Amino acid sequence: MIASFLEIKNSPKRGRGIFTKTYIKQGAVIEISPVIVLSEQERKTIEKTLLFHYVFEWGNDKKKAAMALGYVSLYNHSYDANCEYEMEYGKRLMTIKAVKDIKKGEELYINYNAVPNDATKVWFDTAKGS
Repeated sequence: MIASFLEIKNSPKRGRGIFTKTYIKQGAVIEISPVIVLSEQERKTIEKTLLFHYVFEWGNDKKKAAMALGYVSLYNHSYDANCEYEMEYGKRLMTIKAVKDIKKGEELYINYNAVPNDATKVWFDTAKGS
């Protein structure tokens, strides 16, 4: 079940994003989402489609991909994220947790590098020559 305090709204310069309708305390679990795991071959196929932007690398070797259900695939990226995600490979789950206090109305961000403040350029920044 998706928490009633989350909503999808337009995000400035980022398409859709996930926003909170209430205050979220640091450390709170925001969402636990099942994932659909794709094989290495299926991942190669997905990478040729629009879904490429919505899947996560999966497994210790990162050769597989996972499509998260719920809202997880709609969280936008920030190098100073207010949330983090954890992957439970054996259970096929992803959990979103707040790493900072988040005010009502704020957008929720994850760092696509898997660490909330990792400044390593992500694929769409390097593709633009940033």
